[in-house]
Amino acid sequence: MDRRAFIKLAAGGAGALAMSKFLMLGQAFAAERIVKTIRTDAEWKKLLTPEQYYVLRQEGTERAYASPLDHEKRRGMYLCVACDLTLFPSKYKFDSGTGWPSFYDVLPGHVETRTDYKLILPRTEYHCARCGGHQGHVFNDGPKSTGLRYCNNGVALRFVPD
Repeated sequence: MDRRAFIKLAAGGAGALAMSKFLMLGQAFAAERIVKTIRTDAEWKKLLTPEQYYVLRQEGTERAYASPLDHEKRRGMYLCVACDLTLFPSKYKFDSGTGWPSFYDVLPGHVETRTDYKLILPRTEYHCARCGGHQGHVFNDGPKSTGLRYCNNGVALRFVPD
């Protein structure tokens, strides 16, 4: 079958159905586009507690075992505390034993990463895709499903139960 015959075949019948599903998926994905939240430093200081400001805006780290979210077991969603963007469904959470809420995956496009050299060796830190708030670091020692561990500061999250 040559290229023209294939295109004609794909344009009709099952090909048209598959193409319409592809376009619908593309539209759903396009609707998921995240609009950035821009605030001044003074506005962030008014909106956040001092500890939240330290973690989210100054890329700090809360003390291990300090967050009650590390022990949260209910079904629900974890949102960025600064802008309410959903980052993790509870089904991605696991007990890493590190003292911070940990997840093996994140909702696609909801975090952005960059390399952090603060401890000399490079680490991958991740931030909320909407407000840029620092959430934590991602490591390659997670469960087999992805092999990743998104190690999150609990103070940077808000849990909403189902």
